[in-house]
Amino acid sequence: MAHDGRGHMTEHPVLNGLLDLTRAAVEPATALLAGAKEVVRARVADDGKVNVALLEADQTAAHGLAWLATYVESLAQMQAWAEALDAAGTFGETEQLILQIAFGEYLWQIYGGIPMSQGEIIRLQDLGLSQDDQRLMMTEAVMKLTQAGNTEAARLRLVALMKDQTADATFGATGLDDELDMIRDQFRRYSKEKVEPFAHNWHLNDELIPIAVIDELAEMGVFGLTIPEEFGGFGFSKTSMVVVSEELSRGYIGVGSLGTRSEIAAELILCGGTDEQKARWLPALASGEILPTAVFTEPNTGSDLGSLRTRAVKDGDDWVVTGNKTWITHAARTHVMTLLARTDPDTSDYRGLSMFLAEKTPGTNDAPFPTPGMTGGEIEVLGYRGMKEYELAFDGFKVKGENLLGGETGKGFKQLMQTFESARIQTAARAIGVAQSALDVSLQYAVDRKQFGKPLIDFPRVASKLAMMAVEIMVARQLTYFSAREKDADRRCDLEAGMAKLLGARVAWAAADNGLQIHGGNGFALEYAISRILCDARILNIFEGAAEIQAQVIARRLLG
Repeated sequence: MAHDGRGHMTEHPVLNGLLDLTRAAVEPATALLAGAKEVVRARVADDGKVNVALLEADQTAAHGLAWLATYVESLAQMQAWAEALDAAGTFGETEQLILQIAFGEYLWQIYGGIPMSQGEIIRLQDLGLSQDDQRLMMTEAVMKLTQAGNTEAARLRLVALMKDQTADATFGATGLDDELDMIRDQFRRYSKEKVEPFAHNWHLNDELIPIAVIDELAEMGVFGLTIPEEFGGFGFSKTSMVVVSEELSRGYIGVGSLGTRSEIAAELILCGGTDEQKARWLPALASGEILPTAVFTEPNTGSDLGSLRTRAVKDGDDWVVTGNKTWITHAARTHVMTLLARTDPDTSDYRGLSMFLAEKTPGTNDAPFPTPGMTGGEIEVLGYRGMKEYELAFDGFKVKGENLLGGETGKGFKQLMQTFESARIQTAARAIGVAQSALDVSLQYAVDRKQFGKPLIDFPRVASKLAMMAVEIMVARQLTYFSAREKDADRRCDLEAGMAKLLGARVAWAAADNGLQIHGGNGFALEYAISRILCDARILNIFEGAAEIQAQVIARRLLG
C-alpha cells in the first residue's frame, strides 16, 4: 500500500506488465543511440575516420555520446538482471520497484538531459539530434514508464520495504549465483566486524590501515583472488573480485583498495612477464608476502602517461632511475613498485616507455623510504587515507636488469594498457561499496533521527533520496557485473569497464552527497561517518581515469 498524496491509501504502485514494458523500452533507446553515433561521427570524422583534433574540439558532444551509451547499456543490463530473476522466481516487489524506477528515471534523463556532473547536463540536441530524431523515444512503453515508473508512490513503497531488510542487505537481489553470494556474506561479515568499527578513526587520525588487517586479508586470499592456482592464487573470476572489493569498500574504501595494487601488479606480470618473473613474483603477491604499489603518474603529466619523463638508463646489466612521481598510493611500506620509466631518451611519447618491477625496502613511520636512491613525502588528502598518498623522487635508484618486465624495453605503455580493464572494473566495484556505505548509514540515521515528532524517513523527500540511492546502486552494480563477466569470458571490455567506472563514480558521489544532506548539520560534523564517506567518494571521479578522460576513451571506442 502507498499514500496517494492526499492521505488516502492506494494499491502498491508496481506497473502491470512491467517486464514487457521495460523490454519494449530498450529497443527505441538502442535505436536512438545508433542514430546519435552516426550524427556525432559525421561531426568528428575526416575522410571516414575519427579525427582526434575534431573529436577534442567537439568534446561536449563526444562525452555526451559516452554518457548516452552508458545509460542505454545500463538499461539493457537492468533488463537482463530482471529477466534472470524472473526466470529463477526471485523477481519480488523490491526488485520490480527498483527496475521500474530505474527505467522511469533514466528514460526521462535520456530524453530531457543526462547529468555528466553537477553543473553539466547533456541534451540530445547537444549531440546534434533533431526533434524528429528524438521522436524515436515516443513509444507507448517509454511514455508509460516515464509517466508512471519513477513516482513518489513507487519510491515510498520501496523505502518501506527497505526498512524491513537487515543491515547486511543489498536492497534487492543481486542476481549472483550461490557461490558468489557466499563470498559476499563472508566478506560482509569481516567488513562489519573488523573494518567498519575502526574505519572512521583511521580516517580522522590519518592512520595507515593496521598490518594486522592486511595479514587477515592475505589469509582470506584477497591478494591472490584472481591469480591462477598454478602461481599460488585461487584462480577465481573477476566477478568474485568485484564482490570482494564491493563489500570491503562498503566497510572502508582504503581496505577495499588494498587488493587493487596486487590486482594491477599481477595482471602486469601475467600479461607481460617472463616465465621466470611469473614464477618468482606471483606466488609472493598471492600470499601477501609481497605488497606492491603502482608508480606511474608524474607531477606534470597527470592522465597523459605517454609523455612522462622519469628515465631509466642502462648501467651494465642493471638500470638507474632518475625522476619524480606523484600520487603514489601505499608507497611507504610496500616491497615492489611497478615503475613506468622512459628507457629511450630519443622518444617523447609512449613508444619509449618500459615497465620495471622495482624492488624496495618497506619503510617505517620514522623512516618511510629507507631504500638508497629514493625519497618521498606524504600528500595530505581529504579522504582515501588508509594507505596514504606520496610524492617520490628517484636519484640514482637502481633496478636489477632481471626486473625489466618481459625482458624487453619499449613495451611498458602497452603492458599498462592491458591492466586498465581490470583496474576500472575494480574501481567501479569500490564505487558501489562506497555508495552502499552511504546508503547504510543514511537509512539508519533517517530511521533513528526524529524531527517534528516523527522519524526523518517518514518525510517524502528524505525517503525519495534513499530510494534513488538504492536504485542507482543496483544500476551501477549490474553494469559492473556485466563488465566483469565480459572480462571473465576473455572478451575485450574496455568499453564496458569504462562505462561501469564512469557511472559508478557518479553514483557514489550522489549517494554520499545526498546522505550528508539527510544527516543535515550533523553530516558536516567530523564525528559522523558520512563526512568521511563523502570525502572518500570524491576521489572516484578522478583516479583510474578522470571522468572526462573516461568519457573521451568511451567516445573514441564508440566512434572508432
